[in-house]
Amino acid sequence: MRGGSDTTRGPLPGRVERPPVDRMFLAALPDAATATRIFDLAGRLRTGHGLKGRVLRPEHLRVTLFHVRDGAGLGPDLVAAVKERVASVVMPSFRVAFDRVGSFRNGAFVLRGDAGMMGLEVLHQRLSDAFDGRPASARPFTPHVTLLRDRECVEEHAIEPIVWTVGEVVLVPSLIGKTEHHLLARLPLA
Repeated sequence: MRGGSDTTRGPLPGRVERPPVDRMFLAALPDAATATRIFDLAGRLRTGHGLKGRVLRPEHLRVTLFHVRDGAGLGPDLVAAVKERVASVVMPSFRVAFDRVGSFRNGAFVLRGDAGMMGLEVLHQRLSDAFDGRPASARPFTPHVTLLRDRECVEEHAIEPIVWTVGEVVLVPSLIGKTEHHLLARLPLA
């Protein structure tokens, strides 16, 4: 992703003061076969750990890389500005490897990893820099794929690695609280 101009700096257009009903974020998605594999694994883990939460559908499995904005009616000017900022990020395709599962304190049961997360961490930092308009020190980021939410907490443990190649960033608008996601744009990595 290359390019960019002075319009890639500063606040995004269309700031909305109404209560948010829409969310826009950038994500890395597993390919369809990997998403199905993750979904099947999540179902087995749910049963094995006695969890009750509903497993996310394969089309909702993702690594959220950057939260763009919450608002009401996220319009075409915002979409264009986001695309331009993402296009300014230079990052080659890379492989990820999730080799652990466990629960976060917020009830999310997730895939995680160690060494196989470096590419996601670098991409997150570069996207953050592009949206801030300047390089900054490392930002907190824990790459993960949420599988389901549950009141029960599962200790982190190893699994057979789930591996895929990240070759694009997707722009996703979502209705808050509705678990409805629609891909707005696929933005290839350089």
